[in-house]
Amino acid sequence: MTERVDMLAFGAHPDDVEIGMAATIAKHVQAGVRFGVCDLTFAEMSSNGTVELRQREAAEAAKAMGLAHRSCLGLPDRGLTGSPEQIAAVVREIRRLRPRIVFAPYWNDRHPDHNAASRIVEEAVFSAKLRRYLPELEPVEVEQIFYYYINDVADVGLVVNVSEWYEAKRRALSAYRSQFEPGPDAVATPLNNRYVERVEARDRLLGGQRGWDYAEGFAAKRPFEVKLF
Repeated sequence: MTERVDMLAFGAHPDDVEIGMAATIAKHVQAGVRFGVCDLTFAEMSSNGTVELRQREAAEAAKAMGLAHRSCLGLPDRGLTGSPEQIAAVVREIRRLRPRIVFAPYWNDRHPDHNAASRIVEEAVFSAKLRRYLPELEPVEVEQIFYYYINDVADVGLVVNVSEWYEAKRRALSAYRSQFEPGPDAVATPLNNRYVERVEARDRLLGGQRGWDYAEGFAAKRPFEVKLF
């Protein structure tokens, strides 16, 4: 995996980005875009799996999506406070990888960590362009932030036709067996109770609104350019 990327998606935990936009990533990778994913935490508070297992699963999912880069900042799971130190860690990642476009979790999700991650990334994108903030690192001005959906979907302002790339999303999600597959030693959670089926149904519904098989949806807080011709 290489350093600089064109687009960079942040998630609070390994599997967040895959749930929201794995097929969009696969589509852009096939078009030649260098895509990276940065997980803020190791998800060490998860009911199932271990940090080591989840890192192996994340690496398998990265291959399914064709990522150029995957990293984890190791911030505390269930401890995403938005402290100056946490924001600085995300700024360093943005300045190291220098993406044009950044993706973050939608800001109003039922999981507090997803909301906290959204705020941290938004703060970091703003600070990353300030030349007097961490002046030892060259500033970066990100062109746009888009927000992907994990659990709750609202304010959809952009949908991406991912019908031809949906199998890559299935492979990426299937990598997280510790989270999505029930088993005799697994703790019952919403994730291993047909959660992936509900994600696919959501993506099918979004696609059906445009006559496509599958779509992934995004929100934006700032207007963005659409080239019609």
